[in-house]
Amino acid sequence: MKYQATPYFTFGGNAKEALEYYKDVFDGEIVEIMTFGEADFPSPPEAEERVIHAKFQKGNLILMVSDTLPENHIISGNQVSLTLELQSEKEIETIYQRLIEKGSISMKLQDTFWGAKFAKVKDPFGIIWDLHYTKA
Repeated sequence: MKYQATPYFTFGGNAKEALEYYKDVFDGEIVEIMTFGEADFPSPPEAEERVIHAKFQKGNLILMVSDTLPENHIISGNQVSLTLELQSEKEIETIYQRLIEKGSISMKLQDTFWGAKFAKVKDPFGIIWDLHYTKA
């Protein structure tokens, strides 16, 4: 059987901003989005514009996204890491440059001892991206 893991990112009120950011970085699309106010779900009025569920997609890359209710808190940090296996040096360089525009570099893009190009970047929402391209 073949499995595919789909990461689910939870934000503290800025899920829409994160979705737009990922749309720009990966040239993908937001294929589903629903707010607490649109859902049949009991929530306080201050949560009406927050995202209860959204789906982003670019090819095989799928991200699920939501916000917490206002009374819940997110601890942004190293709780999530997503490894992307990219298809070319051009692609890894493009994604790397887009991520570091507003993010921070944990490990700069470089050739590795295991025969790959690799970088580790934290985006402005605290998500850590491991970018990997296996050189031929």
